[in-house]
Amino acid sequence: MSTSGEKERPAPERSGGFVNGDLKEFDGTWQIFYDGYWIRYYEPPPESFGAKKKLLDALTRRTFHHTEPGINTPGDRLDQVRKAYNDETDPQRKRVNAAMLAGSLFNRATDIFTAIVDLEEHGIIVADDDDLMQQCEQCLNEALSLCGHVKHHSGEEGVDELWGEPVKVFTMSIADYYRSRYRKIAQAMKEIDRVGEVINETICRLPWFEGSHELVEDFIEIAKHESEILRSDPDYLRIWPEFVADGEKILEYRARIPENASTSLERHIKRGTNLLCAGKNLITWISNIRVPMPVSTQHYLRKCEAYRNNTRKFLKGRGSRK
Repeated sequence: MSTSGEKERPAPERSGGFVNGDLKEFDGTWQIFYDGYWIRYYEPPPESFGAKKKLLDALTRRTFHHTEPGINTPGDRLDQVRKAYNDETDPQRKRVNAAMLAGSLFNRATDIFTAIVDLEEHGIIVADDDDLMQQCEQCLNEALSLCGHVKHHSGEEGVDELWGEPVKVFTMSIADYYRSRYRKIAQAMKEIDRVGEVINETICRLPWFEGSHELVEDFIEIAKHESEILRSDPDYLRIWPEFVADGEKILEYRARIPENASTSLERHIKRGTNLLCAGKNLITWISNIRVPMPVSTQHYLRKCEAYRNNTRKFLKGRGSRK
């Protein structure tokens, strides 16, 4: 149970006749049903170039916030950045050049769309087949084609979904884009639940990690709230501090090492502590970016499986000093 007074989210509905897009009010907050989860609902703004530009700007900031440093290269340097990428021959450096090129293309697309909005505000309508619109779409698509070279700020996998978001904004209506986001948030919540289940199965059930289960359960719950809420929402001022504080409790948790523990058991318990913290970090990343991280998740699940296999010998009493 959460300690801050935050009411628990209704349990994910996986039956009962609900379909994607259904709305329901819970404790004064409207939520929308997608793929088994009730997600905090926000009314999309009216369709306009200005609203799309505002959304595109927010997604640009979000993308660079969650990716490796040094790739937020200005759009007006696109030719220089492209030349540096084409000239580089070292594979590792070329990977970084590709990430910088993706960033520059992303910024160029935003620059072009800003110009389109400025024209609209002066009464000049830019048609969908106009050269400016085509250039903007080309920049976004090329950035998307390079996004596999961009890493998450943690050094883990790149998150292609982050780079696909602006393309969706450009090609979809705002209402359709919002619907696509709810589906991604539902997928992120499902992945958070899955990682949490594995942490509990792998670590929290062990006698050396007594008391960790409640910490993990609290963190899973608030992480799902954090994944759905906008920073402009007044509730964010309550949810974000709880999210950070609950995560810190996991990082500060200390396992109980028996007095007669062998060196191998002590090492095993310490590896379990590291695995617990790594799971907390993975849930944090998924919650922050609001999309699944399948490569990082599978990597973590494999580590958990290996740890469970190694745990069996210690549970049979082989880890104590004679």
